[in-house]
Amino acid sequence: MTYSVHIQQRGLMALFDLKGTESALLDWCTLPPFPSAPLTYTTQADQELMAIGPEHWILRAPLDQEEPLLMVLRPESAPADLSIVHISDTLCFFEVTGPDVSEVMAVATPLDTHADIFPTKGATFSEIFSVKALIIRVDGGFHLGVDRSYVPMIADYLARTIAD
Repeated sequence: MTYSVHIQQRGLMALFDLKGTESALLDWCTLPPFPSAPLTYTTQADQELMAIGPEHWILRAPLDQEEPLLMVLRPESAPADLSIVHISDTLCFFEVTGPDVSEVMAVATPLDTHADIFPTKGATFSEIFSVKALIIRVDGGFHLGVDRSYVPMIADYLARTIAD
């Protein structure tokens, strides 16, 4: 069966893994608003702040914002109660959109991505074709962040999923 989806490799983005309390992070740096619910994200300008776990956040932005964010976040001098790790070089992203995106996601991941369970602005780590992935629901589909070394394999698997 052929599925009506569009798959686009988006590449690298500016990414930071943040651990610490909201108040400690806000005392240290300026961030987009914190999400009000776990496994969701907020957007401010082109930056997304994702609540990944208790006191665990992922900040994602376009790659051209990486240097300014490094100056704001100052990971090398963060206080002992915070962990700020620059992870931009680790994940590459795919965008998967279209009317049949839910069918493709049902094949690709064990995560229940039904909109009632994993709504728009949902974000979590799970698996895509047995590879750890950051899964982000966006309007019309998903962004899938996978380790750079798996990009050719995931691209191939996604293509096979939508082929006859």
